[in-house]
Amino acid sequence: MLFNPKLAFEPLHNQDAWQAEALKQLLVYLQAHSPFYKKLFARHHIDIHNIHSLQDLRFLPTTSKSDMQEHNWEFLCVSDHEVKEYTATSGTMGKPVEIALTENDLQRLAYNEHQSFLCADGKPTDTYQLMLTLDRQFMAGIAYYMGIRQLGATLIRTGPGLPSMQWDTINRLQPTSIVGVPSFMLKLAEWAQEHKIDLKNTPVQKAICIGESLRGADFELNALGQKIHSDWPIKLYSTYASTEMQTAFTECGAGMGGHQQPDLIILEILNEHGDVLKSGEYGEVTITTLGVGGMPLLRYRTGDICTFYDSVCSCGRHSRRLSPVLGRTQQMIKYKGTTIYPPAIFDMLNDIAFIKEYVVEVFTNDLALDEIRLHINTPLPIDECEAKLRPVLQSKLRVIPLLQFHPAAVIQQMQFPANSRKQVKFIDKRTPGP
Repeated sequence: MLFNPKLAFEPLHNQDAWQAEALKQLLVYLQAHSPFYKKLFARHHIDIHNIHSLQDLRFLPTTSKSDMQEHNWEFLCVSDHEVKEYTATSGTMGKPVEIALTENDLQRLAYNEHQSFLCADGKPTDTYQLMLTLDRQFMAGIAYYMGIRQLGATLIRTGPGLPSMQWDTINRLQPTSIVGVPSFMLKLAEWAQEHKIDLKNTPVQKAICIGESLRGADFELNALGQKIHSDWPIKLYSTYASTEMQTAFTECGAGMGGHQQPDLIILEILNEHGDVLKSGEYGEVTITTLGVGGMPLLRYRTGDICTFYDSVCSCGRHSRRLSPVLGRTQQMIKYKGTTIYPPAIFDMLNDIAFIKEYVVEVFTNDLALDEIRLHINTPLPIDECEAKLRPVLQSKLRVIPLLQFHPAAVIQQMQFPANSRKQVKFIDKRTPGP
């Protein structure tokens, strides 16, 4: 498959026509090479030659994370000797999924991030400090590394090390950009303030942020984004991606959603019944990968709740833009008559100055209902913190979860359990229903 970097700047009907042809090629490939999709097509009596347009996607069944967890290697379309790298999902939503990449898939991954960095105003003259791990089968780290290389920019691989080390590197090597997780950037800003570093006069001009949302549904910075930007006034770019999709949606300078890369991925938003939703309607992000040889996906339901917008962006791209993630279908909490997603709780807690760290836990109570417990670290006396926090919870969430207070070291252990690749802020201990 040939990449088409100019496609995002063409009208949507051109993008859709291009994707329709790519979809036909994908279906032929899956029918010939994918054990999983061969069985799926046979079970649903699918004749791939009846699929002619993107609108015909609705006649094809969807797949999900559980399919990949239960039938991981049936998704592999190539022989073992054609696999050049194995990556894996983080396992935060159950059993990790292994993703095998061919040489062409690795080149596609590099192209994907190259285009992402260009979208986020990247230039060959930039110097990027990469604050992500490249080990433990983590796809994002190696993808960013290859994308920066393809951009022609300069790389500093610090990994997710301590703030003191990061700042020492910033002072010595003067990077213009950083790539990291927003909550870690907040720690960088706090460390800088404690050590009298003037955050308004650092060489860093922008940050490419992964793993956590920086914006609300209105595209304004959320509490976490506001905290970072108020302390450290640099340009912030959000991204959205997953190991399975091998593709990123990245904000441009307008900050109005992550741009779809139409030559790499087909985007659908589906409701709980599988109906295709329109621009502005929230549902489950469902993707079809284009140009993937090792483990391509067809109508893969990611579990993330978003919407999309199809108006032309001020950057000149016509590609659809994905909203910030509202929540995950599996993480939706029904609590005392209120539907809550964890990101809403995170945003509220991030906005409270006297809460330093937290973990949100949900479990099944004796009545078989969802119950929320907030694990909190605060510098305040516990009684004072609780007295201040309860009215805020009542006002913002309309409910008051259970509260449990811990020293910083305990919260740190909860957020970074053994063998975890990501910071954990949500723990789901609910008992599965019948």
